[in-house]
Amino acid sequence: MAEKDPTMRDVTDQLRAQIREELPEVAQIQSPALREKVVEVWALAIARSSFGSIRNIPPAGNPGFMVLTRGDQTDHIRGVTRLAMAIADEIAASNHDLAIDRDIIIAGGLCHDVGKPWEFDPENRKRWAASPRTAGLPSIRHPAYGAHLCLTVGLPEEIAHIAGAHSGEGELLVRSLENTIVHMADIGYWSIMLSGGLITPGTISAKYKRPISL
Repeated sequence: MAEKDPTMRDVTDQLRAQIREELPEVAQIQSPALREKVVEVWALAIARSSFGSIRNIPPAGNPGFMVLTRGDQTDHIRGVTRLAMAIADEIAASNHDLAIDRDIIIAGGLCHDVGKPWEFDPENRKRWAASPRTAGLPSIRHPAYGAHLCLTVGLPEEIAHIAGAHSGEGELLVRSLENTIVHMADIGYWSIMLSGGLITPGTISAKYKRPISL
């Protein structure tokens, strides 16, 4: 019988409760099934990494880039989710015929970076850096791995789409309405943090240097 991978921990009720505490916006999802799947995907992401918590993940857009001067990864995830909710609510208020699914907005905002435990994992990065020719550096970026996790736990295609195409990968396809909102909230978050002096000097990603391309 093969030995269990030490990085593959069990998803426990304790871990699920921790995720709910770290991402309290999950409670605003109206669908009970969707709410539980969002908790499940983050619990799985943490269980399959060497991180013990979302808060342990460096507060950055990508490893070593757009690094916040304070806070942790939950600040970004929750900030993007709340920005996306505010954008959706404002647009919907003045465009009543625009069918924005608020549950998809909240779940998509919370799950857009669910692949980061993989891409940011120090054990993974050490392995990739030792031999980039073997599996790449990284082997899979967080949007693609996030889409994989979303589908693995049975989240709707709409959420996997947001996880997989909220960043640069989304330029290769047509983003959904909800993904466009989450994408703009994500871009807006990092742009505002940069303008506010909350990005560590020397870590600014090229796309956030003027002129900014969305």
